[in-house]
Amino acid sequence: MSISLPELPYGKDALAPIISANTLDFHYGKHHKAYVDNLNKLIAGTDLEQKSLEEIIKIAVKDSAKAGIFNNAAQVWNHSFYWQGLKKAGGGTPTGTIAAKINAVWGTYDKFAEELKNAGMTQFGSGWAWLVLDGDQLKITKTANADTPIAHGLKPLLTLDVWEHAYYLDYQNRRPDYLAAVIQNLINWDFVNANLG
Repeated sequence: MSISLPELPYGKDALAPIISANTLDFHYGKHHKAYVDNLNKLIAGTDLEQKSLEEIIKIAVKDSAKAGIFNNAAQVWNHSFYWQGLKKAGGGTPTGTIAAKINAVWGTYDKFAEELKNAGMTQFGSGWAWLVLDGDQLKITKTANADTPIAHGLKPLLTLDVWEHAYYLDYQNRRPDYLAAVIQNLINWDFVNANLG
């Protein structure tokens, strides 16, 4: 079993102008693909070769000698999850189960959106901002570099990529503008609600 690069759930220009086709060409076509290619090379001929991506992550995180495998596997998983959490004409106030859960924890959607954006803004260097379930508790968290909540027993519902390659071609150093634009215009709340199931 080799790990494959999943198809994007939309065309490369579908998220423009928030995320340009140029950014998707590099981010998905170069960065995400490189993590897939590197992981397959690293696990070739090992006992991890027949494992699922999630199994590889959970095994590799416990062994510092497998840091390269963990980093590439987690980045493959994180990116695949990130793409699913975005859609054209998404964002804004959620509906469904997640809306009630957000209001129960943060009081209002605006407060939630502010805290999610702040998590992405305050992640020093590269990483991810997440909406997760910790047991049955909704939380906003962040991870550095390739780290992923699934390595720590948390259930991801949504993520925002704050590696520079996610936004630099479109926003240069304006990470807050990228985060605000994605939150307001691209979050796929149907995907988030499906993850609650």
